Amino acid sequence: MTSNLIEPATAREIAQQPALWQDVARHVTERRPTTSAFLDPILSDPRARIILTGAGTSAFIGQVLATHLEHTLGRRVDAIATTDLVAAPRDYLTGDAPTLLVSFARSGDSPESVAAADLADRFLEHPYHLIITCNADGALATARAGKAGSLVLTMPAASNDTGFAMTSSFTCMLLTARLTLGAPVSPGVLDGLVEAASRALEETPAWAGELARRGFDRIVHLGSGALQGMAREAALKMLELTAGQVGTWFDSPLGFRHGPKSVLTDRTLIVVHTSGDPYTRQYDDDIIAELSGHEVVVLSSSAASSWDGDDTLRALAYAVPCQIMALEFSLALGLTPDNPFPEGQVTRVVSGVRIHPV
Repeated sequence: MTSNLIEPATAREIAQQPALWQDVARHVTERRPTTSAFLDPILSDPRARIILTGAGTSAFIGQVLATHLEHTLGRRVDAIATTDLVAAPRDYLTGDAPTLLVSFARSGDSPESVAAADLADRFLEHPYHLIITCNADGALATARAGKAGSLVLTMPAASNDTGFAMTSSFTCMLLTARLTLGAPVSPGVLDGLVEAASRALEETPAWAGELARRGFDRIVHLGSGALQGMAREAALKMLELTAGQVGTWFDSPLGFRHGPKSVLTDRTLIVVHTSGDPYTRQYDDDIIAELSGHEVVVLSSSAASSWDGDDTLRALAYAVPCQIMALEFSLALGLTPDNPFPEGQVTRVVSGVRIHPV
């Protein structure tokens, strides 16, 4: 994907996503009897609540999916980071309704991952756990495997990224949750999604590399609804792989005008994650026109004319070019993408967190 990569893991893990998504779809189909047997009794209760949780990138999966799942399942669905659950469990883990905690974790070894699940058991009267993780040997998976009221779904082994940043782990866990809990997705839409990602892998390095060499030091990602979660993830990816040398912001196209627009300079790049909803797309088009004096990258499903998914699936298609942009900016700065923090200021698995007794 790029010729000047010092350590290839990050590039390889970005490039493997179309193939991994096909594996994920097969795994979801094969596991359907098991997942249905676990989920159907919980979701048959009209009071049932779902909490989507994770830390960092894993938390943003929930932000992409929450409203879609709420509409599809007809249940209350909240996206709440483990970092929030652990810090203030009494604010979020309340009520006597059956509650399904869906935990997303690449490694499952972050202290908050295990702590959030344990706190749910303590504070909720009827807790259930769906663990979606890339590491079958992680602390979260091993603690919950075979435990009553828990189901562990592991991703293809290759999705457990060895690079610093979450790339294929993010999209595989997102797709697994979308196919397991969300509205049905036809094989044709999945094929089109794979095709769109494959095209992005071919086309993005050239234009992203050119932008990276132009010296932008600020990047803003904008998206509405599910795509605001994707915008947040894209902003974090750029921040991580450039070791903070490129400042990043995220917002909705409408929200950006209310103060955050102050960040704009002549060295700011704006990326607009356009919606597939015709009504919402009008606001995307408005901000694109308003920012015409700046450098704007427009991510659109029109580049993938063979498919038409909802915005949760569109987020998957947009993740690939955003990951490649972050990779190219990292390389342009002379960094090592697989480990942009060689002195350990930030680590692949968060360390130094002390879980305090409640």
